[in-house]
Amino acid sequence: MIEAESLTISPAVLHGFFTRQNGHSSGLYASLNTGLGSDDDREKVMQNRTLIADKLGVPVSRLIAPYQHHSSDAVIATEAWPAQHGPKADAVVTATPGLAISVNTADCTPILFVDPEAKVIGAAHAGWKGALGGVIKWTVAAMEEVGAARTNVRAAIGPTISQKAYEVGSEYRQRFLAEDEGFDRFFAAAERDGHFMFDLPGFVELRLREAGVGAVENLKLCTYSDEDRFFSYRRTTHRKEPDYGRQLSAIVIRD
Repeated sequence: MIEAESLTISPAVLHGFFTRQNGHSSGLYASLNTGLGSDDDREKVMQNRTLIADKLGVPVSRLIAPYQHHSSDAVIATEAWPAQHGPKADAVVTATPGLAISVNTADCTPILFVDPEAKVIGAAHAGWKGALGGVIKWTVAAMEEVGAARTNVRAAIGPTISQKAYEVGSEYRQRFLAEDEGFDRFFAAAERDGHFMFDLPGFVELRLREAGVGAVENLKLCTYSDEDRFFSYRRTTHRKEPDYGRQLSAIVIRD
């Protein structure tokens, strides 16, 4: 489990960017795979989720995640929902003590949020579509709905694919430039003609600052290059492997 210094300022809040280590799964999923949408054995995935819930001091039934679909949607949770039956969204916010909120990732950017004064927390999954589409601003807006003040919000960017590992085509870059030509600074030339290396965590950091949060911490951990600690969708794709695991990022207000 990896912690962000910026989120440890209140004893009332526990969080963790969990790695792939110290779980029950094997093979491609070794070993702390939390992806219920993967082809891993469901019982082992639930055992892995239970390990994480124990770390956060909640029953596994109180560890929830949305049904992620690369959107900009953020939802407010007041009670737990059954595993794999959450609302379709890519961010979840709560002010309910004892309710652990989380997102699964395997290269996309996990972001954990806290307003330590209002005791409001958030968790967001920001792939390029969500980051460009506004998932971060809508997460912060949802936190305000339940009492947070955006200038008090602290956000931490967890393990995600780094620019040196994220090659994209020219049409991808054009989607960003169509919104703001200044976004070109997040694209560096790749070795292949017509391709670029995209700085997803850098773009996420910009979006957080645009949203007006009070503090942003980037852990600068690359999922693609650190195979010992992280699953990576793109690494799996390059190897033509049949499936991949997911790691969880979670946060809870102590009950």
